[in-house]
Amino acid sequence: MNLPKSMSCPSLSRPDWCQAIPLPLLEAALLLTWSSGFIGARFSLDYAPALLVVFWRCVVVTVILFPFVISQLRRASPGVLLKNAGIGLLAMAGYLAGIVQGIALGVPAGLAALVADLLPIGMALLAAGVLGQRLAWPVWAGLVIGLLGVSVVTHGALAWGNAPWWAYSLPLLGMLSLAVATLWQKRLPASDSLGLLPNLWLQCCVSGVAFAGLAGAQGSLAPIPSAGFAMSVLWTAGLSTL
Repeated sequence: MNLPKSMSCPSLSRPDWCQAIPLPLLEAALLLTWSSGFIGARFSLDYAPALLVVFWRCVVVTVILFPFVISQLRRASPGVLLKNAGIGLLAMAGYLAGIVQGIALGVPAGLAALVADLLPIGMALLAAGVLGQRLAWPVWAGLVIGLLGVSVVTHGALAWGNAPWWAYSLPLLGMLSLAVATLWQKRLPASDSLGLLPNLWLQCCVSGVAFAGLAGAQGSLAPIPSAGFAMSVLWTAGLSTL
């Protein structure tokens, strides 16, 4: 899967630790951390409303990263910040709202994960249908093989659950939101790129505002004083985000 520019390794002073780590280990880490979000979303439902956990996840990451990104954010123009904020709303708020709310309504986490795994195919279809990009047949063949592989690996965890019929569209909409954000970001010129940490901070910040409105409409935004709630926020903020 091609990652957004902001998810590539940043330029660091020597020694460049990102280049020193073998690629298979980085890929395995990406797999584990990406998948941990679905586990954390299901775990958190036993202790708090799903959107409240996601809101505090964004708050924690925003607070932790702020001292490390403030100088870079000050140098960015308002136009660059607005573009990246729009991408962040689609990539984080749109994606997480669809996945997490779908699971909260009863869509099994395994099925939600399978839909999220359709991201490469979603990106390919959008690139071909909306942007008019022609993809070579080996690309399509690779996507089909990848889809078959995902189906084989996850078929044992798949179940329909007891969610209302329309709730099953939420993970799909979340995946498409992330696909649109990824294609948008890939088309940005290099001068509009904020870099890894500033972009992550901005995405969490604007998404936190969005989730404040969504979670606030359902009740209080105050954190729930329980170990389960704290573990849910720390799991999703630390492992799934940072």
